[in-house]
Amino acid sequence: MNSSKLIIVFLFLCCGYFSFAQNATVKGVILDQENKPVADVNVSASGNVSQSNSNGFFEIEIPSNKKTVLVFTHISLKMMSLTVVLKPSEIFVFNPVMSNSEEQMGEVFVSSKNKKRVQGITIISPETIRKIPGANAGIENILKTLPGVNSNNELSSQYAVRGGNYDENLVYVNEIEVYRPFLIRSGQQEGLSFTNTDLVQNVDFSAGGFQAKFGDKLSSVLDITYRKPTQFGAVLEASFLGGSVAVDAVSKNKKWSAVTGVRYRNNSLLVNSQDTQTNYTPTFADIQTNVNYDISEKWQMSFLGNISQNKYLYQPLTRETKFGTIDKPMTLNVYYEGREKDQYDTYFGALKTTYKASPTLTFKLIGSLFHTIEKEHFDILAQYRLGEVNEDGSPVSDNINFTRGIGTQLNHARNDLDALIANIEIKGFKEWANSELEFGLKYTRESIRDRVVEWEVIDSAGFSINPPLVVLPKDNQPETPYTGPLLPYQNIRATNFNDINRFSGYAQWNNKTELGSNEIWYTIGARFQSWQVSGAAIEGKNQTVFSPRAQFTIKPDWDKDMVFRISGGLYHQPPFYRELRDANGEVQPNVKAQQSVHFVVSNDYNFKMWNRPFKWVTELYYKSLSDVNTYSIDNVRIRYVADNNAKSYAQGIDFRLNGEFVPGTESWVSFGYLKTEENYENKGFIARPTDQRLKFAVLFQDYMPNIPSVKVYLNLVYNTGLPGGSPSYSDPYLYQNRLNDYRRADIGFSKVFIDSNTKVAKANWLKKFKELSLGIEVFNLFNNQNAITNTWVRDAYSKNQYAIPNYMTSRVFNVKLNARF
Repeated sequence: MNSSKLIIVFLFLCCGYFSFAQNATVKGVILDQENKPVADVNVSASGNVSQSNSNGFFEIEIPSNKKTVLVFTHISLKMMSLTVVLKPSEIFVFNPVMSNSEEQMGEVFVSSKNKKRVQGITIISPETIRKIPGANAGIENILKTLPGVNSNNELSSQYAVRGGNYDENLVYVNEIEVYRPFLIRSGQQEGLSFTNTDLVQNVDFSAGGFQAKFGDKLSSVLDITYRKPTQFGAVLEASFLGGSVAVDAVSKNKKWSAVTGVRYRNNSLLVNSQDTQTNYTPTFADIQTNVNYDISEKWQMSFLGNISQNKYLYQPLTRETKFGTIDKPMTLNVYYEGREKDQYDTYFGALKTTYKASPTLTFKLIGSLFHTIEKEHFDILAQYRLGEVNEDGSPVSDNINFTRGIGTQLNHARNDLDALIANIEIKGFKEWANSELEFGLKYTRESIRDRVVEWEVIDSAGFSINPPLVVLPKDNQPETPYTGPLLPYQNIRATNFNDINRFSGYAQWNNKTELGSNEIWYTIGARFQSWQVSGAAIEGKNQTVFSPRAQFTIKPDWDKDMVFRISGGLYHQPPFYRELRDANGEVQPNVKAQQSVHFVVSNDYNFKMWNRPFKWVTELYYKSLSDVNTYSIDNVRIRYVADNNAKSYAQGIDFRLNGEFVPGTESWVSFGYLKTEENYENKGFIARPTDQRLKFAVLFQDYMPNIPSVKVYLNLVYNTGLPGGSPSYSDPYLYQNRLNDYRRADIGFSKVFIDSNTKVAKANWLKKFKELSLGIEVFNLFNNQNAITNTWVRDAYSKNQYAIPNYMTSRVFNVKLNARF
């Protein structure tokens, strides 16, 4: 992109104003009866003529607010016609299938009835998800480039949205809620997220103000649909980080179809780029399948299944971290013994049946079962040396001229968890002329068997360090002998056998009407949930919450294609098991649901720039939270206080510009501002652990002008520092240290040997492939030193503590092969 275009984009970001054409646009891909693209189709309308390219793609401008007939003609196929009425600047996507028999399509009156646009849902292309590079590539990798979505850990698939934490996000696959393991404490232990991107058809995301039909969480909804294949196909991907295979299968009578994927991942390439040298033997693998069966035209069934096994074997050897200032450089050297051995086995199955009782009435019955068996066992002894470094250029380990601190740390854990979660749900959908009624009822039973045994012993300069939160006899050594007990620095022991029964339901009414010449949509709905926690030695009280929610959308009758939305309501998050367990590992059965009064005001604006489609989205939001369950975050591990003794708020504004900066590709620029604070026991407001003030991100796709088969993909994220730099045991009102800003750029280059636009001879070996590409990815292109937490080390002389950053991955190179059959 040349400099003049960059200047134009920058001016648009500042003022957000462009003039509009008075025409509308029809575009799409023309296919034949074998589902193959058709080139050289003439498309004519109102004197304008266009032609489809080798990929079957066409685009034509037509007059707006006027009945227009589009005619599709081809030398070997029968003519097709379509009558449309479009609003000014409306973009109507139409993918016709041309056959040997002439077809006359009906009239189509398009007036911005796109439900997802009306609901404020962001649509993410599966193709973009597969192509954009990232250390943990997938859907979550793309979410982190959206405004309001934050993560400072490239090894993790977890994300925080608008001041919430990782446990406040809903994830659905085919309308079925999915879960993640409970005990994972480090991003490098995750391996694979649940969603297999090779199986995905649609990805929708809402960052807040979502409707009552979605569940009981405070922050966001990720709604994923796996595809229902129509013909045989296969996808293969292989890289230095692992590989995957996905297969589409269809029966001869077309009643059965299935898409199945197998994945394997190994993070050794990334972990070996960190400061800590390790013997690292992880194996992350899973298999997923989505099977569909059409019993009749009115009745369909489907099965979604997943089996995953994550084995994490970690044996740290040494660590050398340089920090300090130019005039006073320092280093931390650590020597380890012991190892960590974790395993997370999860099994998930869901059966869904859909029955269309009439053209306007549909019922769905969904049953699912999730079982996770998790083991977290480690004994790691670390002996450290903190010293000042000479500046003569010799190796750091041989160049320490003054040792400021030495010590030993022993960490032990034997944590085991077995959880079984069963769901059964019925949904209904009734449609009238301009309105819809959606309703549902769900029962969930959660059975948790959990044992926590973990402790830490710290020795500094030959002295055992007592726990920071326990009052002990005054130590006057060496004048007076110490008579107090020798205690572990941290000691958590608990056994929890608990069952949780939940009933939930929702109803919402969606309606479309007009106010003068303006179009209006509104949704009114409410949810409820009732639950009770029980166990061998505890019996919690029954609790019930109600959550009314509403959305109002208006599309003014303007030449400019704008939509305005206001949404919100009362949102509740009844506690899941992790939220019930306090910092000592004990379950508090009467923890209340966190409550949020949430308001979102937004505008999206479709326009054309450089004669290509673009969209500018602005969202202003505010959340007022009560009964807040405060927490601390260490890497990706969340520990709750479990007492509901706080209140908080989150406020901010998000901007996003997306469109075809390069013809035929989607890119976007995002910016977000967030402020979130909490007040615990009326001590005053302080920053929450997810208070990430500024966020800037770019997702960009391009190709080399002289070599169009060479593609370029860029993923750039900048986040200001999180308040996560204090010791985990510290009082947050005394320590509000922030980590440094997070800066990361990942770039990928891909050579496409064949795709749908490539013409090859029948004898060419490439004819076997639908797509084949080979790429090189560079993670952390500028080799930024991003820290996820700090390690705190004592100075034996000054009695001070030093914050040594725990750096994430450095620059890493990866090679990736993609093939489609």
